[in-house]
Amino acid sequence: MSSVDIRAIVLVAGLGTRLRPLTDDRPKCLVELEGRPMLEIQLDVLRGQGIQDVVLAAGYRAEALRPLGLPMCVNSRFADTNMVWTLLAAREALEGEVLLCYGDIVYSPAVLRAVLDCPHDICVAVDLDWLDYWRRRGEDPLLDAETLRLEAGRIVEIGQKPKSVDEIEGQFVGLMKFSGVGVRTLNAVLEKAQDAGVVFGRPLEKAYTTDLLSELIAQDHAVHPAFIRGQWVEVDTLGDHGLDITRSRVRAILHELEKSS
Repeated sequence: MSSVDIRAIVLVAGLGTRLRPLTDDRPKCLVELEGRPMLEIQLDVLRGQGIQDVVLAAGYRAEALRPLGLPMCVNSRFADTNMVWTLLAAREALEGEVLLCYGDIVYSPAVLRAVLDCPHDICVAVDLDWLDYWRRRGEDPLLDAETLRLEAGRIVEIGQKPKSVDEIEGQFVGLMKFSGVGVRTLNAVLEKAQDAGVVFGRPLEKAYTTDLLSELIAQDHAVHPAFIRGQWVEVDTLGDHGLDITRSRVRAILHELEKSS
C-alpha cells in the first residue's frame, strides 16, 4: 500500500501501575496480547493503512522502545505528569496532519479507516456499542466510563464523570485525527494552556487528553465523532488483560491483519 501523508503520534509514557507486575520491566504498550506486544499490533494496523511516519511520545521504560527504531520524544517527568504533558514533550512532531493514539489500545483496520475517512478537522473515534464492553470490564460501567454528549453532529461534552448512562452517547476510544488546520488549532490551544498553566480547569501537568478536547470545545472549535462499533480493546488493568472479550477481539484483529498481508 502506498504511504499516507499523516503522522501518527502514540502516547506511551505512562507507568501502567494497574497492569503490574506485567509492567515492572516494560512500558504498558509492550505488554503482550495473544503473544504480541500491543504497540506492535497497532504499528501493523497503521502500516497496513499506509501510515509509515510514527513518533513515540515515551516516558516510563523508554529504553525498552528504542529497539523499534522509531523517532521518540521523552517526557522526563512521566512519574508525576499526565497525557497532555507527554504531548507537549512531542510538540515538535505536531505539524501537518496528525493521528493521535493511546498506547494501551488495539484497534482493527476498520476502526482506523473510520477515523481516517472522517472529513472534519478534528475527529475522535467514538464507540456506539460501548456499554456491553464496559459491563464485561466491570460490574458498574459508570466507575470507569466518561461522559460523551452529541449535538448537531458535534461532540459537546467529553471526559466528565457521569451520573448515569444517559450522559454517555458513546465512549471515547483514545484515537483521534487532526487535519493540518486541526493541528494548528491544537497548537494554539496548547500554547494558551502553557501560558495559563491549566487545561479546562485542570493543572497542565495533570491534564488528560479529554481535558484538551474539552478545552477545544469550550473555545468553540468543532470536534466531530467518527463512529465505530466495537472492534477494539483497551488494556488498562490486569482484569482487562485477562478478559475473554479482550482475547477474542485481538484474535479477530490479528486474523484480519494476516489476511491482508
